[in-house]
Amino acid sequence: MQKFSLDALGREHLERAATAPAGRSAETVYGGHEHVLRQTVVALRAGNELHEHDNPGEASVLVLRGRVRLHSGHDSWEAMAGDLLAIPPARHSLEALEDAVIVLTVAKLP
Repeated sequence: MQKFSLDALGREHLERAATAPAGRSAETVYGGHEHVLRQTVVALRAGNELHEHDNPGEASVLVLRGRVRLHSGHDSWEAMAGDLLAIPPARHSLEALEDAVIVLTVAKLP
């Protein structure tokens, strides 16, 4: 059994994102590439994004802090702390409207 403080990890990664050239920092806290399920804490400074990429399986974004906008095709959805976004099974990107911390959960399709 492992226990993580998502709040503490979020603070730590926002500090790292502040000095990172891409304005982001991340850490997988559960699972990984060799597992079906992967959960990653991602911190993004306002104005930075995770550029458009494919969805490797079923995925969701839980916003812990700040506000983000998920883009997919011509659609977009905004979310703030406490919101959960189901990521569509299509190419998408994620933009930080404010300094933000999210938990990205991915279950890779076989």
